[in-house]
Parts: sequence; C-alpha cells; structure tokens
Amino acid sequence: MDITVNGVTTEVDADPDATAVELVREDLGLTGTKPACGVGVCGACTVLVDGRPSVSCLTPAAALEGRSVTTVEGLGGSHPVQRAFAAHDGLQCGYCTPGFVVEAAAFVDGWRAAHGDVAPDRATIADALAGHLCRCGAYQGIYAAVAAACAGEHDRDDDAAPPRAEAVEKVTGRARYSTDVRPDGLLEAVIVRSTEAHARVVEVDAGAVPHVDLLGTDRTVRYVGQPIIAVAAPTRAKALAAAEQVTVAYERLPAVLDARQARDPASPPVYATKEARRNARRSGETPPMPTRWRGNVRGPFTMGRRTATAVRRITEAARRGDERLVVGEFSTAVQAHTPLEPHACVARWDERGDLHLHVSTQAVNLIGESAAKRWGLPAERVHVVAEHVGGGFGAKGGLDVETVAAVELAKATGAPVRAVLSRSEELIDAGNRPGSRTELALLADESGDLAALSMDVYGDGGVSVDTPSALLAMLVYGKAPRRLRDFDAVTNLPPGKPFRGPGGPPMLWALEQAVDEMALRLDEDPIALRRRWDGNPKRRALYDRAAALPAWLDRSRPGEQTGRFRRGVGVAAANWFYLLEPGSEVELTVEDGTIVTRTAVQDIGNGIRSVLTDVVRGELGLPADRVRVEIGRNGTVYGPPSTGSRTTASLGPTARDAARRLRAALREHRGERGADGSGPVRLDGADGLRVVGRRRRDHRGYVTPFPLDGMALGRGFSGAVHVTEVEVDTRLGTVRPTRVWAGISAGHIYSDRLARGQCEGGVVQGLGYALYEQRHVDPATGVVLTDNLEDYRIPGIGDTPEITVHFHEEGWDHVTGGGVGLAEVATVGVAASVGNAVHNATGWRPRDLPVRPDRLREGIHQ
Repeated sequence: MDITVNGVTTEVDADPDATAVELVREDLGLTGTKPACGVGVCGACTVLVDGRPSVSCLTPAAALEGRSVTTVEGLGGSHPVQRAFAAHDGLQCGYCTPGFVVEAAAFVDGWRAAHGDVAPDRATIADALAGHLCRCGAYQGIYAAVAAACAGEHDRDDDAAPPRAEAVEKVTGRARYSTDVRPDGLLEAVIVRSTEAHARVVEVDAGAVPHVDLLGTDRTVRYVGQPIIAVAAPTRAKALAAAEQVTVAYERLPAVLDARQARDPASPPVYATKEARRNARRSGETPPMPTRWRGNVRGPFTMGRRTATAVRRITEAARRGDERLVVGEFSTAVQAHTPLEPHACVARWDERGDLHLHVSTQAVNLIGESAAKRWGLPAERVHVVAEHVGGGFGAKGGLDVETVAAVELAKATGAPVRAVLSRSEELIDAGNRPGSRTELALLADESGDLAALSMDVYGDGGVSVDTPSALLAMLVYGKAPRRLRDFDAVTNLPPGKPFRGPGGPPMLWALEQAVDEMALRLDEDPIALRRRWDGNPKRRALYDRAAALPAWLDRSRPGEQTGRFRRGVGVAAANWFYLLEPGSEVELTVEDGTIVTRTAVQDIGNGIRSVLTDVVRGELGLPADRVRVEIGRNGTVYGPPSTGSRTTASLGPTARDAARRLRAALREHRGERGADGSGPVRLDGADGLRVVGRRRRDHRGYVTPFPLDGMALGRGFSGAVHVTEVEVDTRLGTVRPTRVWAGISAGHIYSDRLARGQCEGGVVQGLGYALYEQRHVDPATGVVLTDNLEDYRIPGIGDTPEITVHFHEEGWDHVTGGGVGLAEVATVGVAASVGNAVHNATGWRPRDLPVRPDRLREGIHQ
C-alpha cells in the first residue's frame, strides 16, 4: 500500500493484522513513536493522521493507506513546541515525550490560529493533553512549555542550552531506548506464564518452536503470572501465536490469596521447605533481615529504643483511657511501578562468544556483573548498553526475566533476540510497592512530648519478603522509647520490588496521621508540634516556611465546614537516608578538541547526564559543544546504579574532581607553572590526555565502616515537609488536590530545574498513591484484574495541582559536594499530607489507601 509519512510517499507491504505503530516503527524505522499501553490510554504512540492526532496502537496499519502521517521525526526539531519542551524541561525519562510533543504541536498550531499569541489556562492545556500519561510526573514543565509555545515565546531558536543535556534528542524522537534496538536477523521472545496461583509444573510441551525453561530446579509456581518458559519467533505476532500453543500440565496446590489469610497459622504454606524459604524473593534493597517464619508470616524483625518502656507506657495509658494515646490501624494498597518504557532486553552473542545486551536497566554495572556470573564469562566479555532508559523507580535494578529469556534464547538459536514485556506483564509481574497493614500506638506525656511509639507493620509483598517499613520510624521524632516490628504476610500473589523510598510511604501514612491526631488532642498547631518533636535541625527552616504559607494560615479547623465542596490543608514531614557510592569514578579524555566524560552510570530521567555536563563545563569554562557525556555502558570507570537517591551525590563531586585534575594535567602538558589558574581551558594539542576523578571522603566519614555492595550510608538525613491543599466533593466523594508546597532539605542543588522536576514528579507519584493507584486481584483465582492502564489508574496532567518546591541548601557542609539525593524524600510523605488535608476538610480521618470515593462517602456519613 502507499502511505505518505513525513512528506515522503512510500510503498510498504504491511501485515494486514499489524497496527500503525508497528508499521511506523518496524517497517519504516521511525522509533520516535513509542508503544506503551496498547489500549490507547497513555498517548505515547501518538501520530498525526491527515493533521489530526491519533493513537497508533489502536489504528490498523491498513487504515493509513492513502493518508498523510506525521511522526515526531516529521516535526524536524524546529517546531516551537519542541523548543518549549526542551527549554522548560517538560520531560524526564523522555519515553512519553514524543507523543506529548506531537499532540501539543497540533494543539498549539490550532490554538494560535484561533486565538493568536495568547497563553491558554491550565484547564485548557489539561483538556488538550488528557489522553497522555507521564509516569515520571513531568506535568509542571509540560504546562509551562505548552503555555509558552502558545504565547509565541519559542518561535525562534534560543542560543541558551536547555537545562537537560539530552533534551533535543528526546523531543525529536532521536533518543534510542532498548525497545528501539532491532539488529538484523532479530527474533522476538514471548514469556509463557503460569495460569495457576500455586501448583507444581508436571510437564511443559512447546513443540518444535525455539524455547528455554525459566523455572529452574524448583518446579513450583507460586503466583499467576510467574514465568515458566520463553519462546522465540521471527515476529512478535508469531511468537505470541507460538506461546498460545504451549501446553502446561499442573498439579494444583492450595493457595493463599489474601494477606489476612496468610496471618492464619492454618493457612497452606507458600514456601513449604527451609530451602524454599531461604530462596524466597526479596522486595527490599537492604541486606536480608534475620528473623523467623511461622507459617506464612515471617517475623517479627524488631528494632527499637527502650522497647519494654514503650510497651509498658502504652499499656498503662490504654488501661487508664488516656486521651494522649492515639491508636489506630492503617492500610495501604499495592502500587505498581509501571514505567512507560517496559522492561526490555536485546541479547546477542558474537562470534567470539561475547555477550551484548541492550537492556532497560537502572544498573549497567550490576547487570554486567550478574550476567558474567550467570553465564560463566569474564566480566570484560559482557557488554551492556542502556543509552536511554524510560523510567524505573526501583523496578529495573537487577537481572530480570526479560534479560534471562533473551540471553538464553539467543544462545539457543544463534540469533539476536528481543524480549519486551507487555503492559499487562508490567502491571502483573514487573514490580510493585508492597501493600501494608499497620497497627500503631502513639503516646504523649503531660508536657506534650513524645513518650512512646509502637508500630507493627505487616507487609503485603506477595511471594516476596523483606518489606521493612516500621523500622524506618527509628529515624524520626527524637529518641523517645519505641517498639517497631516488621512482619511479612506471604501470599500466592506477585512479588514486590523496591519503589522510590521503599517502606517509607506506608510508615509515614500511619505515623503522620497519628501525629496530626495528637496535635488535635493537644490543641497544638500540627506544624508547631512536629517542629518541637523533630530532631532534624535541617528541617526547622522548612517548618518555619510552611507555617507562614497563606494556605496554612487560612485553613479551617477540622470538621467545621459544611456544604458540598470543602477545602482542607494538611501537612506531613519526612526524611530519608543519605546514600552514596564512595568508589564512584569519572573519566575525562580529550578527543578531537572535545572533553569526553565517561562513567558506568545510566540516566533514567534523573538528569545525571546534565549534572555531569554542567559540572565539567562549569569547572573548565567550556561551551556546551566542547563537552560530551557518554554514559549507559559498562566497561568504563565505575559508576553507581540509579537507585536510592545516590547517583548525583556520588557523581557530582566526582566529576568536579575529574575536571580539576584535567585542568592541572593540561597545565602540566603545556609546561605551565605557578597558580592553578582559572577561566576557559585550552584543548588544542591535548588529544589523548586522560584523567580519572574520584569522590573524596566526606568530612567525618560515613556511618557504615565499609561499603556494602559498593554503597555507603552517609551521615545525616535529607528532610521534607509537604503542605497539601485539597478540595473535597462530599457528594461524589472525590478529592482534588489544588496546591502542594514541597520543602526539601538536601543541600547543594546541582541543577535547579531538573531537581525541581524530580521533586514535582515525586509529588505526582505520591498523589497517585494517595488517591488512585490500587492493584485489584480476583480473590478466588489470584488473577490480577488491573492489568492495563485503563483499570490501573495513574495520575494524568489534569490531576496535577500547582506545585511549589522550596530547597533548603544549608546543613550539609560535611558532605563532599555539599548535596545529597532528593528523589525519595520528595515523595514518601505526600500521601500522608493528603490524608491530613482530607481530615482537615471533613473531620473524617482516612485510614486506608487509596482514599477512594466509596470510602470517603461512607466515612463522612457515619
């Protein structure tokens, strides 16, 4: 058929069953158009068909015959919207960006034709982009970009470099992700998954199709969706057809499909042997917590301070009916990571027997090391590439099943193999924040000081264990007696993984509402009480600013409002670990008059490319085109994984050290003597000069005496205070956040706009956790019902309130570089602030997340 794409008419022989996104990407090689949801919900695959936006995942390829199609590549990089997105940083990982840009370009052109150079309001922009999702939460920058483009502010090229180093690549669709890699002779892999919640696999028949086993020696499946085998075929359609033909014979076993049932000693065991329990999956990032099993309950893992005193004080206060004792049970739902770029790997074995991996990962070094160990290769013979990564949030931190399947199939077939998870697989088995149930008791003494705290948290991580949450309460509100116990309630449901501040949001959801309730009983301002109890001096300035906000000063007392619409304002405090990789290195090499910056790290949208670029340019006084950053590969100097808010704290000061070493090396190369000098360096005649920068040890060192898996715990905690304003519709039961103020104490900010974007995205994800996101499972079968982005709701641009971020940069003088990570601390307390705002508006205290309309209506009408 004939099709005109980006102004060029082409004859293509498209599969009659193919979709437009498959035709554009696979047949025409225009990979800027991204498949993500498959149901027309996320907008990442948007193209213009005869000038109108269309989701190409739902458009048949045959429907494009004789039509004119424009992809993001067809905008040429010169559309005002593309300039605006780059200038206002309306992106993070960039996977959803081409779809946003295409839709926004059509909207901006139409708006300006009708209204001239006038910026539309937020509601109009939200309505225009309602069919698009950004899991990173870059909506604030998108609002600003679209408004500025409509106002004509980006009609001409701006000489200023955009805040994000790779912005132009992402807004033009040139950024290359693992899902875009397509070597010659490629086979597509599809994973066959369990249809049983608990069973022994007796036999698997895949016929003659190339396949590999994924179960290993343990032939037990423990949840619906567990991988069994992977098959390969020349196209994904043929691979799916082959997977449909695979037969699996099961011997069913009794299943536990509810965390409450798991707490019953009579429930059937998920892990029946000591070996199985020892090999249970883990959902935490820390080393395993030593504790015991009782049936399907693992724990308690206990931490505390004067635990017997805490228990005695709480027991005595309960006996006498003390009003200063706050008790309650709180729950949180399972939250799926679901980054818009799915887990993906392209594996290839070369003629030397080296393994080449293009993989969507947060840890290129770890993948290389793990692959070398698994397949018995020297480390230098495993080559990992993650040029651009479309989000992760903790879900892409290890050697996952898509990589194992691709590598094993490539080895078996002698061909390159690509394994890409579907959106259903992402939502079922690629990662989630475990749910929780928390039993809490909080006691104040006669002077209103914290006297005792008790928290028992039952983690709902499915088949995974190690979901620490209660123990994080050791780090807040001084040194009052406390008993903190973590349990795992193990079920036959999919496993959890670390998710942006693992364990923090559920702990704070319970604790911060209890603190708010205590302020009410003590008749004390909730911010003032937190400031008085808080032992973190870096957060006091945040409390003072929060207390002076007009929204806070103008709030009503809880429950005094009437009428359908009620305004509430709530606060929550949070802190998080300062983590770093002391062994991080940055290499600078002069090549063809340009400084090439290399380290084995990857950019998942956190902006580390830009930090490295800005630090090196700033130290050496060079323009943007004289510094090139090459990351996303192993085999160079050591770089950290992009997890745990450690990347910038590890590499920012390391890049500065490298730049200073290079300046000194250049002076020595030229035979210059005397002072070190300043100003722009001269690179002529210095090709081949190479230095390696290292991270200097912090003043006073680290809490951990030596790194664990390369990671150290630094001294001090980052801090946050969130103040959230909501509007509650008491008739419909809806909660609409209208404004969020986020005060962040993380020290030196390397890139202001990118740091704000990280914090704004953290707020958006926290709002999703509070109000929308919940995995639903069939209670009879264990089948995940919310396996698409229609049924599993993440926040869209219209759900995004006005967000103001304030950085407090003092108090980190002991840290090399002066700054620590902020991605985790920006999100962990958001949901609790929403809960307190709902209580302020209605007088009803929500205890279960998400705060759904049915729960709210029932609560306020009790």
